[in-house]
Amino acid sequence: MTASSAELQDSIAALDYPVSREDLVRWGQENGVSTEMLQVLRLLPEGSFNSPAELSEALNMR
Repeated sequence: MTASSAELQDSIAALDYPVSREDLVRWGQENGVSTEMLQVLRLLPEGSFNSPAELSEALNMR
């Protein structure tokens, strides 16, 4: 996990779930996450994440 994804971990708990990959990318663009982190978000599997834990697991796989 990169430093930028560690920072993202702190923010994802506040998101409204379920959240889709597309919603996450849009959220990242609106909140100025790094280009590297946007790429990570774009590489997440399609579909929805139902909890911060589920999203964190997917991010840790990257």
